[in-house]
Amino acid sequence: MTTGRIATIAGASGFIGTALRKALETEGYEIRTIGRSGPVRWGDADAIRAAVDGADLLVGLAGKPIDSRFTDRNRDEILRSRVETTRELHAAVADSENPPRVWINASTAAILRTAMDGPQDDVTGEIGWGFTADVARAWEDAFFAGDLPHTRRAAFRISIAIGDGPATKLFLTLGRLGLGGPQHDGWWPHHDRYRGTGPHPSRDSFDTLRTNGHQRVSWVHIDDLVRAVQFVRDHDAVDGPIVLATPETPDNREFMAAVRRAVGMPVGLPSWRFMVEPAMWVMRTESELVFQSRWVTPTKLTDAGFVFEHTDLEQALREVAARGKAKR
Repeated sequence: MTTGRIATIAGASGFIGTALRKALETEGYEIRTIGRSGPVRWGDADAIRAAVDGADLLVGLAGKPIDSRFTDRNRDEILRSRVETTRELHAAVADSENPPRVWINASTAAILRTAMDGPQDDVTGEIGWGFTADVARAWEDAFFAGDLPHTRRAAFRISIAIGDGPATKLFLTLGRLGLGGPQHDGWWPHHDRYRGTGPHPSRDSFDTLRTNGHQRVSWVHIDDLVRAVQFVRDHDAVDGPIVLATPETPDNREFMAAVRRAVGMPVGLPSWRFMVEPAMWVMRTESELVFQSRWVTPTKLTDAGFVFEHTDLEQALREVAARGKAKR
């Protein structure tokens, strides 16, 4: 049964988009999608406007996955795929006769500075520097640009999403291989893949810290992420940048210990940067995922009354590991 409500999802084919679409369909929404394929594609301004016009909810999730090597080509596409698609959605909303009441757009917790001294939140948190922070800043600038008087906007600064997504699968794979020990940062020859980007490039974020496995790892369960979309949709006072992460943040040692227990591996070799970097080169990704300390806390959501249902990291990882085993 449909309810007559319409939700437009841009980037519905990914990990988050798939989960969100399923939940909204369960609520009775008619779903319209915008993407690189299908009836409504990027670059078709008229079709995008038609997909947005009359929607009750618009969710923007488009963007090249960040889980890649930061070559110049990938850096350009990671930035372009977020900023240009957001601008296309913005133009469609501005031109709509019946614009969406709520527009929720993806962002990333990587916009906030690397923190070992305390959590960064969505009220007083400090903007970080380097490539990923600059991408997020340009992304949010495109999202919050101009005046859209009939559309409330919220940017979700998403931490690592636990579920059947690439980040979770990477950590579980490391655990199964016996490599699920803490990751220690340290010296490595300087490279410029983490240099700033966008219209106002910040300084390079290449760091060699002595974290000793105590870098923080903020995370959120995919089900809570979907519930947060529904919560913000239904609470008119919640808008602007919104951190999406469980209130309690483990450090890398605690996170990897939970990974080992989830996959039933009693041991996990610790690794240092000189070991991790070659492995990341082979996997065509970057060491930022394990070395940068992402310590963020969701002040706006919790102050508004949102309750996270999934706060047990080990249990969340066990569920994903069990589903993966059942598929094999």
